[in-house]
Amino acid sequence: MSKGKLSKEEKALLDAVEAGEFESVLTETRKMELEAMASNTFKKDKRINIRISNRDLTAIQSRASEEGIPYQTFVSSIIHKYISGSLQDLTANKQIQPTQNTRG
Repeated sequence: MSKGKLSKEEKALLDAVEAGEFESVLTETRKMELEAMASNTFKKDKRINIRISNRDLTAIQSRASEEGIPYQTFVSSIIHKYISGSLQDLTANKQIQPTQNTRG
């Protein structure tokens, strides 16, 4: 395991975990619940159709390619992140700044 740069506390915790000083309290029932939640989170059971500009589609495909994932998965990820609050529109709360009139 790569340890990178860890604080003293993080290193102590990592050493304790690797030494087996912690015991899982995960029950089989809770494990099944978590697996079901995870499965439902990524379950894609609905289809949507949207129309977007060729320019936007090309940009999405390019970014998805950089991430190494299909562009449909990339779009789905963006939507999920936005809905869950981990992706925010930075321009939504910006106020339009009036341009200065340079004519006098």
